[in-house]
Amino acid sequence: MLERKVPLSKKFLNWAVTIGSLLICILSMYTRFPGMTLMGIAPNWLLIWLVAWSVNRPVLLSVMVGIALGFIQDGMTFSGMIIAPTHALGLAIAGGLTSLLQKQRYVQEDFISIALIVFGMAVIVETIHAVQLTVMGAGMDNVWTLQQRIALSSAILSSLWSPVIYFPLSRWWRSLEKQED
Repeated sequence: MLERKVPLSKKFLNWAVTIGSLLICILSMYTRFPGMTLMGIAPNWLLIWLVAWSVNRPVLLSVMVGIALGFIQDGMTFSGMIIAPTHALGLAIAGGLTSLLQKQRYVQEDFISIALIVFGMAVIVETIHAVQLTVMGAGMDNVWTLQQRIALSSAILSSLWSPVIYFPLSRWWRSLEKQED
């Protein structure tokens, strides 16, 4: 039986599209366009990319990519503290949960469910970050007051902007899957 495989050039192009989209999200993290912030908070572009990528991936791989993205975000936000809370834990949990949700087929793969997943994962990521700050001894009242504002703003914006990342990437990955079949 003759198997149809994706040519090496398509695989290279797939890697280029995937890594290129990730680089765009990394660069967008600190870009503030007019009307793109809510109470000074911008969308969590890495979380949006992670959810879009994790939807059809294995749980362990999604967790590992979440950790890697968390370390990238930590490296870009390093404040000079020797011990600081990490974004890796929250993104790892978000990647794993997203993959688990899709594997269990609780949600269908469409814009609204992806936006809802991004909304929930943004709240989870920000809550985990606040827990880390509290454990490190930050003022509990201050941390949790800010956490509410940050989590809600980030969740709203990230879920609203998620189709911008999800739609083109999901179309690309689906077209590759169809070619492999």
